[in-house]
Amino acid sequence: MAISLIRDFLRLEAAAGILLMFATAAALLASNSGLAVWYDRFLTVHLSVLIGEVGIDKPLFLWVNDGLMAVFFLLVGLEIKREVLEGELSERSQIILPALGAAGGFVVPALIYLAFTHDDPMARQGWAIPAATDIAFALGVLSLLGSRVPVSLRMFLTSLAIFDDLGAIIVIAVFYTADLSLVALVVAAVGTVALVVLNRSGIRAITPYVLIGLVVWVGVLKSGVHATLAGVVVALCIPLASDVRGHSPLRWLEHALHPWVAYLVLPVFAFVNAGVPFTGLDPALLVSAVPLGIAAGLFLGKQAGVFLVCWIAIRAGLASLPEGANWRSFYAVCALAGIGFTMSLFIGNLAFERGAFEYVGATRIGVLLGSLASALLGAALLFGLPRRARV
Repeated sequence: MAISLIRDFLRLEAAAGILLMFATAAALLASNSGLAVWYDRFLTVHLSVLIGEVGIDKPLFLWVNDGLMAVFFLLVGLEIKREVLEGELSERSQIILPALGAAGGFVVPALIYLAFTHDDPMARQGWAIPAATDIAFALGVLSLLGSRVPVSLRMFLTSLAIFDDLGAIIVIAVFYTADLSLVALVVAAVGTVALVVLNRSGIRAITPYVLIGLVVWVGVLKSGVHATLAGVVVALCIPLASDVRGHSPLRWLEHALHPWVAYLVLPVFAFVNAGVPFTGLDPALLVSAVPLGIAAGLFLGKQAGVFLVCWIAIRAGLASLPEGANWRSFYAVCALAGIGFTMSLFIGNLAFERGAFEYVGATRIGVLLGSLASALLGAALLFGLPRRARV
């Protein structure tokens, strides 16, 4: 039963990764064709939710990045909570290798990026861009290789990405916040306390959590802390324990959200954020510090950081290779960890939201190049492996 659930999860993520590829291609096509004007108008359409004179008025681009991505982070928070309490990350032996690999894969890409951008204060703000792994995209690549990749390696990559997401959440909360509004923070804090009270009172109905969660999201949005973190806060307050009928609110919500995030939220995010107009693009931008730092961080830093730290841990006896894997297949999966797409673009938007457009464009170019190179290398290393019998 557990193996079946894992396979269903991986198939869903793999399909989402393939859909992300199409959404990215569509964004690039739209921004470099006769549709470019309409693409730009689409991104800047204003949508408002107002009660009297109080409310939210944002262009579509920010509704996606602040609103839809909060749903993505809600799902991430639910997955982290479940995995830590009773899943793959609840056992020390299962945590060590992906946790250490994620640490190496976070630090080394950041250092490589800073080596390229050390003399540009604005560019240095993007140090966390190449430190994330896009699990949907990575599993999408793995799905194209069929049974050549054992389930244990797929689960290692998934666990690694969970730790990456946790690191990204901390980075966003600490480093990418704007000027804070005390009143809005109080609203968010009161909402959070209400969620905790619901949890401690044994309330299992989802509706109260969703309604109060919306209040928390608005409070966080107006506070200066990035709104997506509200999704994580709400997720951590959703009860995991089952009631007498065996109903777990957290598992139910995670199962309900997963298809929406996989097939709607992430593809829409990709379509909105991946468009790079190449017409009139200064060729010098391609070899400037930001795109080179991001591409090198994702392609070189990610695989080196993950593999070297894991190799040391395995040689020291702290962990062992995932079952059924060899060093070649393990290195290939470490290379796939350099596919940073969704989270890298998201962090890039936060890092340079007050900077010149050239930084935003450079970020997209660097993320696309680094992610593509990582995908091609990982796939090439895995393609020569024999297919495995299905169990």
